[in-house]
Amino acid sequence: MKTLYEFSVRRTDGTLQLMDEYKGKPLIIVNTASKCGFTNQFKELQELYEEYQNQGLVILGFPSGNFNNQEFENIDKTIEFCEINFGVTFPMFAKVHVKGKDIEPLFAFLISEKKGLLTEGIKWNFTKFLIDREGNVVERIAPQVSPLKMQRRIDQIV
Repeated sequence: MKTLYEFSVRRTDGTLQLMDEYKGKPLIIVNTASKCGFTNQFKELQELYEEYQNQGLVILGFPSGNFNNQEFENIDKTIEFCEINFGVTFPMFAKVHVKGKDIEPLFAFLISEKKGLLTEGIKWNFTKFLIDREGNVVERIAPQVSPLKMQRRIDQIV
């Protein structure tokens, strides 16, 4: 069975990045969408990033248009939107599929590690996966849950 660190993901410029770059760091991996009702979570994710980055926490954002096509087609527009409207400085990656036959392998792995409450697959934008320093998926947080409500759990893994 693969581990989190054996996956590679596409950066916004199209180049590959190995996930082993994040070995030993606590992570929040989240599927995002710029035109979603939960888009204000970018601000809260950025707040968490600023508060915990000195303790090693990294937030990885993966734009996706799987739910009502709520993401820009152009990744540059997505990045600009996130930076201008929410001051996002945490790493954002190329647009991915988080469900269906073209699902990003990293997200297939995350789902296999932590099933949802009512369904296996990701149900909506801003599903958050909390990863400990050893690469274990310790929690899956529903889209409607504010990232700021994750602080107690983050404190346990940083």
